[in-house]
Parts: sequence; C-alpha cells; structure tokens
Amino acid sequence: MTQPQKRLRIVVGITGGIAAYKAVGVVRAFVLAGHEVQVVATEHALRFVGKPTLEAISRNVVHTDLYEAVAEVRHVSIGQSADLIVIAPATANSLAKLAAGLADDLLGNTVLASKAPIVVAPAMHTEMWQNAATVANAAMLAARSFHFVGPASGQLTGTDSGAGRMAEVDDIVAASLAVAAANEAVRHDLHGVRILVTAGGTREPLDPVRFLGNRSSGRQGTALAQAAAARGASVTLIAAHVEVPLPETVTVVSVETTAQLADAVEAEAPAHDAIIMAAAVADYRPATVSNAKIKKDAVGDILTLELVKNPDILAAAAAAARADQLVIGFAAETADTDEDLLALGRSKIARKGCDLLVVNRVGWTEGFATEGNAVTVLDRAGSIVIEARGSKLSVADEILSVLAERLLEDRHRNPSELPGAP
Repeated sequence: MTQPQKRLRIVVGITGGIAAYKAVGVVRAFVLAGHEVQVVATEHALRFVGKPTLEAISRNVVHTDLYEAVAEVRHVSIGQSADLIVIAPATANSLAKLAAGLADDLLGNTVLASKAPIVVAPAMHTEMWQNAATVANAAMLAARSFHFVGPASGQLTGTDSGAGRMAEVDDIVAASLAVAAANEAVRHDLHGVRILVTAGGTREPLDPVRFLGNRSSGRQGTALAQAAAARGASVTLIAAHVEVPLPETVTVVSVETTAQLADAVEAEAPAHDAIIMAAAVADYRPATVSNAKIKKDAVGDILTLELVKNPDILAAAAAAARADQLVIGFAAETADTDEDLLALGRSKIARKGCDLLVVNRVGWTEGFATEGNAVTVLDRAGSIVIEARGSKLSVADEILSVLAERLLEDRHRNPSELPGAP
C-alpha cells in the first residue's frame, strides 16, 4: 500500500516576469495536493498578478515587506520553517541576485535563511537566458545544489519564440515534489527513535470553574513533536492544555494537572529513547479544591489560598532515566541580561540532572504565546551547545539536530542500543 505523502511547508517565491500569472497554477496545485503554501512575492511580481488572487489561492496572507513583523523575525522565520522553496518564475534579475547572495527583499532573506531544497523555474527571453552572465549565474546556483526546472522552448512574450519559456505547471510541481521527497529520505535522521514530548501548561483547579495556570500555548512543544515525527521518530506527546492543533502524526496523551502529567511521564518514559520536557509545569497547587464554585459573597474582600509544592517532574525523569536515555529539560526564565539568563540555566541543570537544558527568556511579550522563540541549549557542564532563534518550528529542528547527534554518539559507543538491535 502506498504511504501518503508528508504535508510539506512550501514557500513559493514569485518574481517580476510576465510568467508570474502561471505561478497561480503552481500555488493551486500544491494546495490541492494538501501542502501548506506561503507565497513570498516581490514588489515587481505584484505588478503582474495581484495579492488578493495569491492569498485566495494559497489560503495564506502574502508577505512582501522585509520590515513587516520584525519582532517575530519573519524575514528569516519563513525560510527557516520551509521544507521546500520553489521560485517560479525566476527572472534573469532574480537569478543574478540569488547567485550574489543578495538579501535586499523578503524573498532574498527567505532563501538565505533556509536549509530547505530550492527549485527554480527560469522564465525570460532567449537572449537573456543565453547571455553569458545568466549562464554563469545558473551554473553557480546549480553548483550550490539549486534544482532547475526548464526553461522550455516555445512561445514567449509577443511574437518571440525560443528557449526561455517557463516550464509547465505540472512539470514544476512534479519536479519540486520529487526534490522534496529525495531530501526527506536523506533527512530521516530520527528514524526508529522513540521520543516523548510534553507540551502546554498545567492547570491546578481551585473549584469546578477556576484554576491556577500559566500563559504557555504549547506551540514549542507541539512544534518539537511535529518536527520529530517529520524526521522519522515515533512520537508520544503528553499535552496539557495546548492551544494549537495537535499533530496527526503523533500519539497524544491528554492531561490537565501537574500530578496527571507526572503520572503520564512516569508511565511513558521507559518506552522511549529521549524525553523532552517542554511543558510549563505549575510549581504549586491548592492544598484543597472546592467542590462548589467559590462565592465572593461568602469569602469577602480577601481570598487566602494555601498552596503545596508539586512534584519535580524533570528531576524525577532525569533520576529515573536509563543510561541510554536522553532527557532534555526547558527553563523559561525572566532575566534582565543574557548573563543572568545563563546563570539561571546553569543553576537549574545542576539541580535537575538532565542531559541538556533549553533556556529561553519569557516576559509579557516574549516566549509564551508567540510565533517565534530564541533559545540557548546547555549541556550538563553548563556549556553552550547551540543558540537558536526563529520560528518555533525552526527552533525545534535545531534542538532535534542536537538530540540526533547525541543519540548517534551514544550508539556508536554502544551499538547494541541501536533501534532493533538484539
């Protein structure tokens, strides 16, 4: 039975040539095939095809401005989160800019910030395609592993005919998906690895109506689960009040309270090779929970709550871990300086005993409930392993690359621990 194709995050870059109208068909074909499509159009492209058309067909907002949503680092996050970039049409000017590594617009930044395979479909007049500068630029891009589709020979603008016609939509789509499939096969570095991820924020009930909670949306933990599954891992996600859609490619265990989360981690951990504790866990819970709604008329002006300490799930998981298990914790901290943030992280990993700790700054406008994130990963010695910034999905991929590298090192030392080993 044929396996369903993975749903890809595809960026379609559109540059300023008359063939831009064909890009609508490319976008439509990717969407109808079930993929998530983000259009990045140059200002010149929008003189040939309108933004409302592209937004209606892609089902996403079309971004063009390099300085839009700077706080979310959008000028790099689009490229970081892409599985595939397709530039159709690619004009002579755009090929020259790509070859030079220019980033004076959003499309240039997207390409430079991405590790995804890039497919270009050139479209221009024959003389421009055959010009020595264009020939050299195309050769340079091909040497950098850009994938070319076309151009074909045929009718051009006006009465002209010859080489330079943009390849047909079906050919561009088929070639692009083949490139993505080949790249995916190479990148399945977590194939056979069993990963347990916690995500979201726990809620501690006060009564049937109210609870003590936190502002975690679960985006980072969910992104970790989604990215791990895309890289071939078998993933179990323990979700505590997650505000974003849960991946269909993972096994989900739903919990509410810290105690439930602790029980779920204890039950699931032995069956996994790595544990990633991304959930925001309540440190305390109410000593008593009212079975009826607490009424302010009965309580008066001041409500006093007695709180008791919750179990330390990360420390317990680290203490119970096997020698062949990797435990990764998260530390969301408020800190005035980067030095203070690192000091808090180093203190925490020393207390918890986990293998790696992902440290990030949180506040009123950063960390929780945002599209982007900036993290520093520390090892047991408190040394910085990596620093990552961008969309939460791209940050997840950076963390998973460290995880994959650590697991590979461990298995080289202990070949019997490879998945499926006797």
